[in-house]
Amino acid sequence: MLTPLGAGCGVLAGLAIAVPGLIEAFTGETAPTSFVLGLSPAFAVPLLTVLHLRQATAAGAFGAVAYTVNAVGLGLFGGAAFTLNLALFFLDDAVTKELLRGPAAVALQGSALVFAAGAVLFGVAMLRAGSHPRVPAVAYLVALPVLAVAARLPDTPLTSLVHVVAGGSLVWLSLGVTRARQDATVNSSA
Repeated sequence: MLTPLGAGCGVLAGLAIAVPGLIEAFTGETAPTSFVLGLSPAFAVPLLTVLHLRQATAAGAFGAVAYTVNAVGLGLFGGAAFTLNLALFFLDDAVTKELLRGPAAVALQGSALVFAAGAVLFGVAMLRAGSHPRVPAVAYLVALPVLAVAARLPDTPLTSLVHVVAGGSLVWLSLGVTRARQDATVNSSA
């Protein structure tokens, strides 16, 4: 039961990143797109777990470390994304700049760096294990760290493209997990 739920959450997470990113390429950041982006990391947690469980044996100890760093980074960066998109977005720029000084700035930058490192490690683990489709695993390895580092940059067509690629990789990986599960069910029935 965990696999279909995790894969479904992964599709939601991917769409919650890609669709607002695509819209923002034309409109810039809006309250609705910011709202959806702020919630997206919560849906990624079950997917990350399902991806790891599917490759745990093949990924070995490195995969377990990569999963752990990525999970901690996702928790930290998820909090940062929630704060940036659902709280700070609605504040005056002067207030936001004041809030993002000192410890808050360090915490936000640190969360992005831990998430980026975790995404790189987990992307490498996916590629080494060979349990997931290669193209979205590479996109995960590249786009998610760039997304984390670019979180505080102004919205541009390039940052929108990164959102679309990152979200697309999550959807593709989710569908890959679902297909693999269906194939395993068909093969065990035969």
